[in-house]
Amino acid sequence: MKLILSFLTTFIFFFQTDLEALRNSYAKANQSSENTRSFISIAEKQSGSDPVTNGYKAAAQIMEAKITTEKGKRKSFVKTGATTLENLVKNNPNNIELRLIRLSVQENIPKIVGYRGGLKEDKAFILNNYNKQSTALKNYIKKFAVQSKTFTVTDKASLK
Repeated sequence: MKLILSFLTTFIFFFQTDLEALRNSYAKANQSSENTRSFISIAEKQSGSDPVTNGYKAAAQIMEAKITTEKGKRKSFVKTGATTLENLVKNNPNNIELRLIRLSVQENIPKIVGYRGGLKEDKAFILNNYNKQSTALKNYIKKFAVQSKTFTVTDKASLK
């Protein structure tokens, strides 16, 4: 029994580490092309199939359009990543981290792309469900909100 518990604890620890690495890398991805490449690399190496991991992978695909030199592939990267992300949110409508990923992608993608439909909905969902989240996820949301253009000063103050 102790052996099974040890394996389970180890598995959970490694899963958390991977998720934390994704979160940390994603938070820095827009700062430079090198950070974007690093995030894409970390996301591609993830073997998890949970919705949040797949959400980060979809965001990485969208970000790949930003750094690719092949102009014909940019539209394809955005379309594939956005479709995947939309399906993940649709199938997991109560997952606040997926909503945060989609909000951050839509907030940072050029307006001309036209992928901005969920900003208000995601912001409202995040604000309404913030208090139900783990401490680690609350801290992650707060860090995002501080630099976000979508969250107002009042919104940011409500995230305690």
